[in-house]
Amino acid sequence: VIMDLMEKLTHIFRQGLSNSFYPVPQQAIGVGSAFEGWSPHAQDVVYRVLVPLSPPPGHTFHLELDTAGSLQRNFCVLVELLCTCKRKQLWDNMLCFLHHPEEELRRRQDPSLLHTLCTGAYLDVKKTVHWFYRYVRVAWLLLPQSHRWHLMQQPSRRSCKFQLSKDKESFMVEIIFGVQQGDSDIFVGSQPGEAGIPSTIWLETYAVAEAKFFRHISRQAPQDSWHCQCLQLLARYLMGIDFSSYALKTVVMHLLNTIPLTRWRRGDFRQRLMDILRYLRCSVERKQLHHFVIGNERLPMEISLPSSFREAKPPNLFQHLARSPDAHRKAVREYIRLL
Repeated sequence: VIMDLMEKLTHIFRQGLSNSFYPVPQQAIGVGSAFEGWSPHAQDVVYRVLVPLSPPPGHTFHLELDTAGSLQRNFCVLVELLCTCKRKQLWDNMLCFLHHPEEELRRRQDPSLLHTLCTGAYLDVKKTVHWFYRYVRVAWLLLPQSHRWHLMQQPSRRSCKFQLSKDKESFMVEIIFGVQQGDSDIFVGSQPGEAGIPSTIWLETYAVAEAKFFRHISRQAPQDSWHCQCLQLLARYLMGIDFSSYALKTVVMHLLNTIPLTRWRRGDFRQRLMDILRYLRCSVERKQLHHFVIGNERLPMEISLPSSFREAKPPNLFQHLARSPDAHRKAVREYIRLL
């Protein structure tokens, strides 16, 4: 239901914005626990989709690294204008933003992306979210689903959240926007981050690569594989405990990459649960949990990564435990509670 809706919305966007210079939404990609098959909150599941944005005609995106060496890499999306003087037939005789007088551009053509969704020369997350919200309200009325489903907008600054309801059914959808790094499965995205983060900052996200890994595992594993049930059960127990579900997911992905998939069947359920808890305990004791995507040379080759990723030093997701004895003692107590 969600992916069909996103496909139709994207189609309407492309038609309605064909003569404008807003970002071009591409096919949505389902990410996160709901699409990976292990959502711990059966009643409050959130379907997250990442919508890649491509530059409009006459524009190009360049990713600028804002911080280096930290666990979370931040980027700015620099928007630059391209000369289109020799591409008039390709883009319906659009005027070149670089080589036509401003007065003629204002009279005959919609403004460039720099004058709509940018702050300075950088694509602005909040402006992009507001633009998408505004357009969805119009596009929704053109969809056949609007006669059966009720769409309610939810407050959010860096992503678009909607609740879809019909009779007793209800879905929560979160749309995150992303700009692709080259041809890889790594994006910079508009997902929520730390409080006070500037609206021109886009956070590096590995959600697409991780979702592709789970699909790869599902294709390779036996039909009665219980790897998602293992993760789902333990993630449900994490409610009220400070361990993040992402840390647990990272542990399970590492084990799926090392333990043969034929040993994740229902009969192996208890042993695999113990393996996950043992791996987590060792990670807490050593204060080290390697990132799964960055620096993982065993990642399936169908997952496309920037050239530097496979050989990079993997970030430590438990870096905070190494820095703070209090945080480490608390993590030990939380592990005992989980056990």
